[in-house]
Amino acid sequence: MKRALLVIDVQNEYFTGALPVSYPEGSFPNILAAMDAATASGIPVVVVRHASRRPDSATFRQGSPGWELHPEVARRPYDLLLEKNLPGSFTDTNLEAWLRERGIDTLVISGYMTQMCCDTTSRQAFHRGFAVEFLADATGTLAFANSAGAVTAEELHRAVLVTQQLMFATVMTTGEWIGSLR
Repeated sequence: MKRALLVIDVQNEYFTGALPVSYPEGSFPNILAAMDAATASGIPVVVVRHASRRPDSATFRQGSPGWELHPEVARRPYDLLLEKNLPGSFTDTNLEAWLRERGIDTLVISGYMTQMCCDTTSRQAFHRGFAVEFLADATGTLAFANSAGAVTAEELHRAVLVTQQLMFATVMTTGEWIGSLR
C-alpha cells in the first residue's frame, strides 16, 4: 500500500466566510494532525484548493480572502498544490497522473465539505481503482436547508460516512489512521 493524503479545500471560506463548518467539532485540528503524521511518515500530502469559475462569485472567488488556504495548512509542507473548479479533485486536474507516476494506490480523504468535495473525490478515486481511507473526524460540514428540505450537519456527515463505508472507502478516525502508520 502506498498512500497519499488529500487535504481538500481547507480554505478560509469554511472558517471566516459564508460557509462555517460546524461538525464534527475538532475536525480542523485533526486535519492538521493528519498532515503532520503524513509528513513524518513520508506520505505525500496533496493540498487541494477550490476556485469558483464565476469571477463575481460570493464564495471561493479566486484571489479573495475566502479562497485562500487556511494559514495553518498553507504553512505546513505539502508535495502538490492542486487547483480545482468542480467538486471532484480528479475533474480537469492532473491528480490521477501525479498519483500514478508515484505508484500511489491509496488515497486518504480529509477536508471540507464531507458531502460535496470529499464525497465526490472519494467516489472518483474508487471508480479509478484506488483504495480510499476516509477520515471521519478530519472531514466536516454544516447544516443545510433548501427547497428539498433541511438536514443538520451531524445527519449529513453521518449519512455520507455510512454511504462511504458501504462501498467506496474504509471510514476511520484520524487517531486510528495515525495508529495504522506505525
